[in-house]
Amino acid sequence: MPRISDSSINKLRDAVDIVDLINGYTDLRRNGSQYMGRCPFHEDNSPSFSVNPSDKLYHCFGCGVGGDLFSFVMEKEGLDFTNAIEWLADHYNVELEYEELDAKSAEKLKQRERLYELLERATKFYERTFADSQEAGPARDYLRGRGFSPDVLKKFRVGYSPKAWDKLFVPALRQGFTEQELIAAGLVQRNDRGQLYDRFRGRIMFPLADKKGIVRGFGARGMRDSDKPKYLNSADGPVFHKGTQIFGVNHARKPAAAKKRVVAVEGYADVLALHDAGFEEAVAVMGTAMTEQQAAELARLAPRVYIALDADESGRRAALRAAAELGKRRETETSVIVIPRGKDPDELIKAEGPEVFERLIAKAVTVFEFAVAQVFAEGKLESARDREKILDELVPIFAAIPPGPMREEQLNVAADRLNITDAVLRESLRGRAAALPVKREAPRGDPGPEGGQNAHSKPKQVDPRERPERIFMAMCISNPNVGNKYLADLADEDLSSDLMRELRDHLKANPEKPLADAVSLKPELRDAVTEVAMLSERENASPEAIQLGFLQLEKVGLERALAGSPAAGKGEIELKRQEVIRKLGELTAEVS
Repeated sequence: MPRISDSSINKLRDAVDIVDLINGYTDLRRNGSQYMGRCPFHEDNSPSFSVNPSDKLYHCFGCGVGGDLFSFVMEKEGLDFTNAIEWLADHYNVELEYEELDAKSAEKLKQRERLYELLERATKFYERTFADSQEAGPARDYLRGRGFSPDVLKKFRVGYSPKAWDKLFVPALRQGFTEQELIAAGLVQRNDRGQLYDRFRGRIMFPLADKKGIVRGFGARGMRDSDKPKYLNSADGPVFHKGTQIFGVNHARKPAAAKKRVVAVEGYADVLALHDAGFEEAVAVMGTAMTEQQAAELARLAPRVYIALDADESGRRAALRAAAELGKRRETETSVIVIPRGKDPDELIKAEGPEVFERLIAKAVTVFEFAVAQVFAEGKLESARDREKILDELVPIFAAIPPGPMREEQLNVAADRLNITDAVLRESLRGRAAALPVKREAPRGDPGPEGGQNAHSKPKQVDPRERPERIFMAMCISNPNVGNKYLADLADEDLSSDLMRELRDHLKANPEKPLADAVSLKPELRDAVTEVAMLSERENASPEAIQLGFLQLEKVGLERALAGSPAAGKGEIELKRQEVIRKLGELTAEVS
């Protein structure tokens, strides 16, 4: 079983222009030998994001994130290392070569292949049950009554899960699959007594496939009023993650590329109806809360994304969230298809035909036009209190609109509707924005509600005690002939944190190539290594400067030890501190 060869990874690294890559997410401007721009990982009001084109590194001096071109794709696209390599190879037309896996990796891949096989067998079982069983009759009648053609039901491999508790898992066990595999695939679960039973029972089954058509999980619609929840998805596991899934992506890839557009809707029925009507570029985002990974996948499908969500408050907020995610990709143009109130795309097409949906696409508006219009459509203007409420609703919308003609236009629209001047509106919005509480973001790397990584939405402050330590280590690797000795002599007590000690150890082990194997490092250490590597490009430190930095860290370390030691031990520490101060004085006099 293959793995990507090291030679292919090196060839890909040589082929990718990191400035070109990152320019797809934020504008970069040359600044000497490097490029600077606003950080694509956090709200950056001034350019603090630096890119080194020769070493193909990036680092933000505001939030601390950093790495190489592979880690950038991993972070921004929500991919693991292997998928990031394949993503880059696809975008830069580099052919990858594969070699045999080690035993551990081969076993892991074999386990995943077993789960894919199990899910494929389950899909076929549900398809047969839907087509042939008497129990599935009401499900067939329901879908045909809603106007879905047999062709589209077959295309999306729609199925039905029997009501009995063991119709899937008992035959699977007989076929050689284990209980652990059935649980990992999300097909079974245990009751309070520890007994296994089928997760999906008496439901219409929608297979959830990746862009290659490999089934990763299922979405299941209940047939009875007592079925709670109405829609039940596979649980997140080794091969299924709801936050990365897009329904219909395998069928929409080619049509979206040909039409240069993709239509994102909420539900399975909407996708089936649109494909039935000829809109084969339609996909569903599995609900209204679009994730960064889903936005990235939509952006890869086509340069223009149309969002067709329900015309209500939840739909408006979902459109804004989707726009925020898609807006991180400069190459993607996002528009909103305004669906008449009280209808969804499925109902609209069934009632008025596909032509009406094409007309709505032609009339699509920007996300901000849609959001402002919806605030006024849902609100009232009868009293001062009504207007105050509308102003509160407008604050987050205008906070998301960048300066420019669009913002000015929508400010004029809102002022006219509120019957106030632009100046009064601007001042009112400004005052409300200032009064909002600061939103606390989850720490970097914490799992979000979908189990994925959060974006770096809040700058990460470097501990002030670490700043001179990072600069000193940058000086050491800028002049390794001198710096390696001082790194070796740098004691644990001279450093302020475990992270700085790990950084020292990594640099000692990799003096010539500090970013060796950086992708495998924990994120905090990788960021620190990248910052130090990029700082070293600016330092070109002299032996005297390195010695001075070493003595300063030694002095601070002794002062920390002095403050934390008992009275009986202070004398010896103080003698060492005085000796370091003497050396600092001599060195400073020599340099001056």
